[in-house]
Amino acid sequence: MPPMGHLHMEHVLQAVSVLEAVILRSFGPEGGQVLFTRDTGQAMLSRSGTRILTALHLEHPLARMVVECVWKHSSSTGDGSKTFILLLASLLRLIHAAASKESNVSHSYNSTKAAEAATARHLADKLLAFGLKELDELIATGVVPYGGCISWEDFTVEGQTPSLTNNLCVQKLLRSFFHTRCGYTHCDFSSHLTCELLSHWKFKNQLPSFSLQLVSDYFPALHTPVSGFPVRSSRLIKGQVIHRDFATPPLKTDDQPVKAVVLTGLLQPTLLNTGDVLELGYGGRMKEERSILLFSSWMESSLQGVIAKLQSLGVCVLLSAVKQSAAVLALATQAEMCLVECVSEDELSLFSQLSGTTPIWDCSMIESEHVATLAFCRPIQLGAHRYVHVAFQDSEERITIKPCSLIICAPGEGQIEQYACALQDAIRMLLRMWEPMHAAATTTSKRTLQSHKSASLHTDNLTEQTTYRSTAIQPIQKCVLKSGCVISAGGLFELLLHHALLQHGHSCSVSPDLNIDASVSQLLANALLSVPQKIYSHSPRHFLESQRRVISFLSKFPNYSHPLTLVYKRESTISPIQAEGPLGDGKLSLHCCREGDKFSKVSELDLGLESVSCKYQLLLAVLQCVASLLKVDTVLPTHTALHTQSRRFARTSWEGTEDEGED
Repeated sequence: MPPMGHLHMEHVLQAVSVLEAVILRSFGPEGGQVLFTRDTGQAMLSRSGTRILTALHLEHPLARMVVECVWKHSSSTGDGSKTFILLLASLLRLIHAAASKESNVSHSYNSTKAAEAATARHLADKLLAFGLKELDELIATGVVPYGGCISWEDFTVEGQTPSLTNNLCVQKLLRSFFHTRCGYTHCDFSSHLTCELLSHWKFKNQLPSFSLQLVSDYFPALHTPVSGFPVRSSRLIKGQVIHRDFATPPLKTDDQPVKAVVLTGLLQPTLLNTGDVLELGYGGRMKEERSILLFSSWMESSLQGVIAKLQSLGVCVLLSAVKQSAAVLALATQAEMCLVECVSEDELSLFSQLSGTTPIWDCSMIESEHVATLAFCRPIQLGAHRYVHVAFQDSEERITIKPCSLIICAPGEGQIEQYACALQDAIRMLLRMWEPMHAAATTTSKRTLQSHKSASLHTDNLTEQTTYRSTAIQPIQKCVLKSGCVISAGGLFELLLHHALLQHGHSCSVSPDLNIDASVSQLLANALLSVPQKIYSHSPRHFLESQRRVISFLSKFPNYSHPLTLVYKRESTISPIQAEGPLGDGKLSLHCCREGDKFSKVSELDLGLESVSCKYQLLLAVLQCVASLLKVDTVLPTHTALHTQSRRFARTSWEGTEDEGED
């Protein structure tokens, strides 16, 4: 690409193709981890697409723009960064091919490149309009009926024995997520640990998004990294771990209920008489020394009064956001009070929410509502560091959860960071999955939706015990994507949506209100096939067989409304088995195995489940990124910082001045 000039379609495709080549190393069930070496010599091993892309030193502005889009999407949904790049590259290739084909017969532009750019932008805008208006309904009618719905009740509370039916789908969803992020070794353990964590943070009479949002927001304060131990040493502990040590000796009776106060400022009284301070440094030496002595004496007596007031309220623990003075430490030690300094804002905020108290800035105005009652406050040794461990007393008026902290162990710091990011992203994925998706439908469609939701609500109450139930939706009804919808992983979402897009293109060749023709549906449908092709790149025959079986099943059962799964046998020689039909558990299984060995017990490649709403958000993000990339016409590189002086902006040319030449 020239340093300055028009940006052609080839330049955009080249930048994205480089990112695609990096991502392909770790994509799919057979993908591996990528090893980076930083400038400091520290090695970073990761399989996360976001971490891999953000670790690259990119100079190309388009590549940096793409990585920024991927990072924003991953921060919202917690997943899909590698699929984002694959879909983006596939769409750009198809748009480039379509634009090149149309520009060869175009006579409205003198320049072929200008014609290609205009056609590509027009296609990108039409794709984005199609995604915003029609994509949600296509997914609801063509994909959701072949999936299932996970209930928030699947996360059982501590003390209750979870049944296999309640926990199976959640485990499969999280197992497939951790498999693509951390590998196969610890995916089961990580999924169990995540389920156990969320079961402790279930608020009564609250939406699932409330609990998930709280855990996601306070995740830095809820987990503690411990290096030098195996991953399976990770566990949950009751209460909250404050990542600071005691500044004064801890309590001797650490298992007794204690009272604590959160301080956001210095533990010193407010200066009511400022004249004493203003007089310092004025007059003779005797007057100055006398003023200092008077102020010191007043300060000490005031601090003693504050400590006495805290003792009268029964306060034994002080959590401070700032570092206190030596006088405060001495008086607190003398009064046998525990003081914890420099506690982070997130930890203090979480402590206040769990204890139901309000932080105090001026200790002279402390009241009983500022005092929290703790079950215990004691030191805890985690690895090479000592922290403060507190637990809260149960209170039905306050909360109905059992607060706990997560201890993440790994041999090295890089591995700890990898597992911590994976756990946080898994919570973000679940949060996005349980958020209600609103369809952009017409007024008539919304009326139809309300009646459908009223009917489905009664059905859900009748089938409350069935956690992995069918979410069948009739094609004639327009509806929104329900929260908690999942589908079998391994490219089934893309294959089903590919078929739905083709059917949509055949049924309505032209949409008069949006001017959407069949070519847009065909283009998006072809781009979706790149995902299962890359998943089964190690065995292209598996991809062709799965595509054929999905199309064959949909043609035989167009209104089938049971969960559909893709299960493959790890065998090199395969042959089709005509066994499309519901099994005893209400699921459909598409098998590939050796000829003549149909009933043999062979290990299966179970790819788990994935969220439908996250897939929908991924497609919208990719379409928006494509439209933004193709709107870029010129790249203007800058080698120095931009000047903000008015004389710089007044100039209309970059040439002809000596000082700008020097810049």
